[in-house]
Amino acid sequence: MAVPGSRACSWAAVAKAVCERRLAEGAGGSPSPEPASLRAALYVHWPYCEKRCSYCNFNKYIPRGLQEAAMRSCLVTEAQTLLRLSGVHRVESVFFGGGTPSLASPHTVAAVLEAVSQATHLPADSEVTLEANPTSAPGSKLAAFGAAGVNRLSIGLQSLDDHELQLLGRTHSARDALRTLAEARRLFPGRVSVDLMLGLPAQQVGPWVRQLRELLHHCDDHLSLYQLTLERGTALFTQVQQGTLPAPDPELAAEMYQQGRAMLREAGFRQYEVSNFARNGALSTHNWTYWQCGQYLGIGPGAHGRFIPQGAGGHSREARIQTLEPDNWMKEVMLFGHGTRRRVPLSKLELLEEVLAMGLRTDVGVTHQHWQQFEPQLTLWDVFGASKEVKELLDQGLLLLDHRYIATWCYFNSLAPRLEAVFTLVRFFVPAPSQSGILIWGLEA
Repeated sequence: MAVPGSRACSWAAVAKAVCERRLAEGAGGSPSPEPASLRAALYVHWPYCEKRCSYCNFNKYIPRGLQEAAMRSCLVTEAQTLLRLSGVHRVESVFFGGGTPSLASPHTVAAVLEAVSQATHLPADSEVTLEANPTSAPGSKLAAFGAAGVNRLSIGLQSLDDHELQLLGRTHSARDALRTLAEARRLFPGRVSVDLMLGLPAQQVGPWVRQLRELLHHCDDHLSLYQLTLERGTALFTQVQQGTLPAPDPELAAEMYQQGRAMLREAGFRQYEVSNFARNGALSTHNWTYWQCGQYLGIGPGAHGRFIPQGAGGHSREARIQTLEPDNWMKEVMLFGHGTRRRVPLSKLELLEEVLAMGLRTDVGVTHQHWQQFEPQLTLWDVFGASKEVKELLDQGLLLLDHRYIATWCYFNSLAPRLEAVFTLVRFFVPAPSQSGILIWGLEA
């Protein structure tokens, strides 16, 4: 399985070919948007990390004798196969996540982008994001990723307190984080996102607010606030269960979240999703595709996808999950061209559940126009107007239904008193023709 562009003598030659093709395609302006069924985002999972953080239960592995050329070849092959199966004409964003994709070589990034460019239209202005950890991303390597086609970075900063970073099992210090952030902003001005966690064991409101205030002096135009979730099987979960660490206090986490929202709003950020804030229009195009229930293809071990396999004659959307373990995934890719372990056709009802559960995470909710793209026969008024459960949520001020949209105001209304209200499990029963009802689950960052 030859890597596209392998005829070039170096990864830089591959990257140059990608950039030249994208610039040439974009020279006359991007073409008119394709129908939604012919557009998709692409997620690329790099499964390897230097170490496993104490809070993390993602699909990641500590490499032992990693053969990156083999992994690169399989990522390219699977991208080609799934793009062909999807029948997608246009990829609007690419996101390299993990794991720690900044551990990969720029050659791998360039090869995947070259494969996408050859298989479909990748506009010159499409968002290409790479997740990076401070200790795996020196400035020279960040610049090389830029040359390979990356134009946006997401930095896993997590905390500006060295004790908290040690508790989380991170390999960087606060000084490392700020140094990497400064270099990233120099190389990718206006296109750097950072993550900050809240609700850690023994964490207090005042020190956390000071961290956020300090970060506002250094950050770019996109910031994500994530509340810690104790996941079974992680070191942090075990420590709390055994009593060696105190359980996070949800009331303190609620106060951090509310004060954080207020600070970011005053700094000019728009809270466009439960955990995500942007100013100067720097929303994440890729993540917005998820929240708007657009199609996305997932390649790499354990990646998830949602698309219609039009290239194989399919007519309805499928949920796809790739094989988790990297060695087994590579074997399947080499045998079949892809490592899809599970395919689940989504019924109309399941798709509408996802439209609602994802859309209600955002500040625009689910507009009537957006709903009609997925359900042209029944309006939001038809579905929700007579629901007793919905009326109760409207009366409580947790839901809004008007001529514009259906939206959850529990986390965008500054009067919301508790984080539990923000992350309430929303469940309501909706009568629908030929169905007993629609069950909507959501809203958890």
